[in-house]
Amino acid sequence: MHKIWRRVSAAALAITFLASCGTSEPQNQPAGNADVATGGALFATADTETAKLGSDADPGVFPRTVTHALGETVLESKPTRVVVLDGGELDDVLSLGITPVGLANPESAAGQPSYLADKLDGVADVGTINNLDLEAIAALEPDLILGSKLRADQLYPQLSQIAPTVFAIRPGFPWKENFLLVADAVGEENEAVEVLNNYQRRADDIRASLDGTPPTISLVRFMSGKIRLYGNLSFIGVILQDVGLPRPPLQDVDELAVEVSPETITQAEGDRIFYTSYGRPEDTGEAAVIAGPLWNELAAVEDGRATRVSDETWFLALGPTGAMLVLDDLEEMLGS
Repeated sequence: MHKIWRRVSAAALAITFLASCGTSEPQNQPAGNADVATGGALFATADTETAKLGSDADPGVFPRTVTHALGETVLESKPTRVVVLDGGELDDVLSLGITPVGLANPESAAGQPSYLADKLDGVADVGTINNLDLEAIAALEPDLILGSKLRADQLYPQLSQIAPTVFAIRPGFPWKENFLLVADAVGEENEAVEVLNNYQRRADDIRASLDGTPPTISLVRFMSGKIRLYGNLSFIGVILQDVGLPRPPLQDVDELAVEVSPETITQAEGDRIFYTSYGRPEDTGEAAVIAGPLWNELAAVEDGRATRVSDETWFLALGPTGAMLVLDDLEEMLGS
């Protein structure tokens, strides 16, 4: 087990997403009021498999051997030239105060993630997430490449020839565990625990500020050819559980998402509906659905409790900086 997670109580680690139990109560609970100075973690894990990854080195000490999704990587010294292959790794390193030398951009975006753009002056483009430019990566002479097995499994042999490469299992719902793995690779373990503890304190503050019974939160994402209702095993699903916000039964599942159609959009009912599009609303079908009669039959829509949110931060950010922006939104929207 990853050394950071050994600091979290066994009881907290044992609590995972148990949607099969049929309860709408949050299942991943904070580990308790531990002290950062003693290495204590206030946050809970969402994915025990990813939590096992990392090294056994003392914080900040190199050399170290990092166990990751595709094996073991030896890092002789603290990396200073890091290339990131996805938005989650980008958010992670920036959250640790590290500016990468290169990054891969999303296929759907014209450039860098806008919520991080002010931190990326001079960072080189190394292609897109699904079409990496290996020559551009090699030209940057990195001493660490960060990515995931899900995104770039087939390119790992070539990447690891360029520089030491550390891969998470997958982006998404294990975002906290992935952040700790990145922190382990760059020797910033203590900083990572502090960042995640600050996140959980903020989530707890929002939970405490809610009056009465928390509202059920429905998440609707319009995509080309499909409509997804997001479940617990998603970036945003983990955040909602950390805040203690329940989900409608259809979305309180141990899955990334369930799909509905324009004809069954009434299944998206919840006390509050947050919706967005992956792409332009005209292209994803959002515009047509929300102008239609079935969408407007939803009680949350009729009562003005349906709110459009940022797709980039709520669904694509995949790191602690993005998560804190989501908390900002939740505090504002649920306080009104």
